[in-house]
Amino acid sequence: MREAESGRERPLRFPDVRPPRPLLDPASESRLTARQRQVLEELEEILAVDRLGSLTMAEIAARLNCSLRTLYGISPSKEELVLAVVDRRLRRIGRAAMEPLRSSMSPLEALRAYLRAVNEAVQPAAVAYARELAGIPGADRLLDAHEGYVVAVARSLLDRAVQEGEIPRVDTAAVAHVLGRLGREFARPDLADIAGPSPKATADALADIILRGLRP
Repeated sequence: MREAESGRERPLRFPDVRPPRPLLDPASESRLTARQRQVLEELEEILAVDRLGSLTMAEIAARLNCSLRTLYGISPSKEELVLAVVDRRLRRIGRAAMEPLRSSMSPLEALRAYLRAVNEAVQPAAVAYARELAGIPGADRLLDAHEGYVVAVARSLLDRAVQEGEIPRVDTAAVAHVLGRLGREFARPDLADIAGPSPKATADALADIILRGLRP
């Protein structure tokens, strides 16, 4: 049994898995003003329903009712600003996905909960984000880094499931690769029809099928 120390459940730890480096490093983000933080949140909402590709920084500033200085204090270009907004969104989803994971969970139980949480990134808004990122230098590298982190967490949990006899020995790297890529795959604009009205529900359902198939 997984006993919690001092009667309290311990959070699951992944000491060998490192999250990707943030585009806005902690020092830079700590220097942002309250208005700049608000601008980042407003941009996240705009990107979910509209495109900024045809707008200049001046036009974005006018739309947000802020100064150009406020925008350039966050990022030196529109492209880097968009990447910073997407990076913050993915990090917030990733942190939220980790919070409910506890040592009392079996590895597969934790993996299922984790995948359901990270698949929040596959909500219909993700298709709009994917369209906005198309063609932006560095976008693929950013998404690859976040996807790689999800794959690494999934593999760590699958390895634990094998070690604890919850599932038979399998190629955990291959299975984790498939599970970790489901979210990004169904965020692709060209798969919107296949994913249906809820890309998250589709990704969740396929992950459940794969995880059930792993059990002896």
